[in-house]
Amino acid sequence: MATLRHCSSIGLPRCNAHPLSTPTLSICIPTYNFGAFIGQTLASITPQVTPDVEIVILDGGSTDDTQQVVQAAAERSSRIRYVRQTHRGGIDRDMARVVDLAQGEYCWLFSADDVMHSGSLDFVLQAIRSADDLYLCGVSLCDIAMRPIGEHPVSRAAAGEVFELRDDRVRARYFRLAETTTAFFSFMGAMIFKRSRWMAQSLDERYIGSLWAHVVRLLRLIPEGLRLHYIGKPLLAKRSDNDSFMDRGLVHRYALAIDGYHRIAADVFGPASFEARQVRRALANEFPPAVFFHLREQSRKAGRAEELAEIERLVARAYVDPTLRNVLWRADYRFAITPRLRGLRARLHAAIGQ
Repeated sequence: MATLRHCSSIGLPRCNAHPLSTPTLSICIPTYNFGAFIGQTLASITPQVTPDVEIVILDGGSTDDTQQVVQAAAERSSRIRYVRQTHRGGIDRDMARVVDLAQGEYCWLFSADDVMHSGSLDFVLQAIRSADDLYLCGVSLCDIAMRPIGEHPVSRAAAGEVFELRDDRVRARYFRLAETTTAFFSFMGAMIFKRSRWMAQSLDERYIGSLWAHVVRLLRLIPEGLRLHYIGKPLLAKRSDNDSFMDRGLVHRYALAIDGYHRIAADVFGPASFEARQVRRALANEFPPAVFFHLREQSRKAGRAEELAEIERLVARAYVDPTLRNVLWRADYRFAITPRLRGLRARLHAAIGQ
């Protein structure tokens, strides 16, 4: 019977001596208090695992039943390696640490509450034979009960298209095609990357606590060459409405995304660069006026007057670039013009010839 390979944070070096053969792919799962979900995650992965795949789970000191749930899964799969820290490192450190622990040539960061689609592992193992640096897949969105919502937009690139991001013209095309920040590595579950390339950059301590240290780490590989293979096809289902970073409310969570990606764009590419503008455009796609309008109404109804000024700041920041769309979106938010009203306005203008 398989047993759980467990190490405390004090004994982490012992984990490097993995008793199994060196894997081609490591599925890297950082987790904290996701005992209610990680069993379903592992149940979607373990039936697909082959001898050249390992599952590495880094537990940031969970206080729930995560360890027991993983133990039960490990009884059914010898490919699970579990490491438990005695302290909570936070997602930025834990993502870096779980990749440190991995032994595969490639790593697939995976959320402890998401579900891998059937056939995805075989697809990835076939795909990485092309030896590109980073593979980016699509994502199916579900609600917290994993009922399907729809496909998450990532890029307008063709499935299977490859981009060498060091090349200025190729990079410009990739950035233009981006639809959301997932194209710029915001969602860890959408990425499979060559571990040696990841290790070529160190963890930037200035981004600890931002949620985006992994994004900076990957984007900073571009000058030395980063060959990105756009899979496009959704390989996993993302559980929505289960954000670990909602403890300070939705306004704060939106600020982490908006301020974080503005900072990344400025730090990595320069605030006035073409790349930074495209990153900000993709970010704004995720926050249309209806999102802010709904957020404002929620804050008003709940009597959280202190949030209103912060929402106004986020609107100004999200739509900061002087594009026609941003001008219209600022007006839409200001005057609470809903999508339905925008449609009525467009039809009225067409009817009167304006």
